[in-house]
Amino acid sequence: MSAIRERAVPRPAGRRPGRTSPPPAAPRASRDRGGPWPYLLVAPAVLGMLYLLVYPLIRAVLISFQDFRLRQLISGHAKFVGFANYRTLLTDPRFWTVVRRTFVFMAVNVVLIMVIALLVALMTERLGRIWRTAVLSSLVLAWAMPVVAATTVFQWLFHSEFGVVNWALTSLGFDSFAHYPWFAHGTAAFAILVLLVVWQSVPFAAITLYSALTTVPAELHESARLDGAGALRVLGSVTFPMIRPIVMLVLCLEVIWTFKAFTQIWVMTRGGPGDATTILPVYAVQTALAGQRYDLGSAASMVTVVLMSGVLVLYFRQMFRQEDEL
Repeated sequence: MSAIRERAVPRPAGRRPGRTSPPPAAPRASRDRGGPWPYLLVAPAVLGMLYLLVYPLIRAVLISFQDFRLRQLISGHAKFVGFANYRTLLTDPRFWTVVRRTFVFMAVNVVLIMVIALLVALMTERLGRIWRTAVLSSLVLAWAMPVVAATTVFQWLFHSEFGVVNWALTSLGFDSFAHYPWFAHGTAAFAILVLLVVWQSVPFAAITLYSALTTVPAELHESARLDGAGALRVLGSVTFPMIRPIVMLVLCLEVIWTFKAFTQIWVMTRGGPGDATTILPVYAVQTALAGQRYDLGSAASMVTVVLMSGVLVLYFRQMFRQEDEL
């Protein structure tokens, strides 16, 4: 009876026992992902980026291989001279002095920024809610201050006649700082610029490192303390390995930003006194504007890009090598 009943049950037409029907075909619109419309929507942004970033770079590279001065700037016709501009630049003793000063300026700033930012981030992590909000708000306000405005404030702070710094030092009994011309001495001007760049860069680095510290599980710190590790051991063995990628990212950004610092130096000292505060970006502008040698200025800019890229490449190779060892 069961066999007869099974044969009596009607089966769907076109379907064999033991087989399932194939899934319905996907609509054509989902297969071609919308056709050309996504590319058309992105095209204005891509074209704008190419015009604002890539074209100036290509133009600067071409000018660095040309005899391009004020006459050529007006007429628009310049002849190619090959590597003559680079030979002139690389045989200039002043250029190599500026290169050394640039690396010193970058190293001093980056070390101070990373150390102070890490200390501020660690301090902020241990504060209560109210004080943490106050510190973070202060960092954001300092970070949001325009570069030219901050540079002008520092100029007035160290003004020889009306500066607050001279007044405070004189009030404390340091009479030698009365009417002290800070910007007339190379070492003093260099130190003020370092202080300015560090003050402007620490907020970003500190906020970013604090955000990274909040991602470290508290259980790891508790386990390390139960094992008898001190604060420095916890920082070096637990905290830093967890936030190392963010630390390296911030370090790379600070290297780039300090290597190409221009606005602060140009507004405050224009590279003076003498060449005491002249670094590569300032040297390139001075070369281009002082003698209308736009070709040498472009060549100096290209050398700056190559040197900065070389520093980053060496750094990334070392970082990847350490990750492979781990």
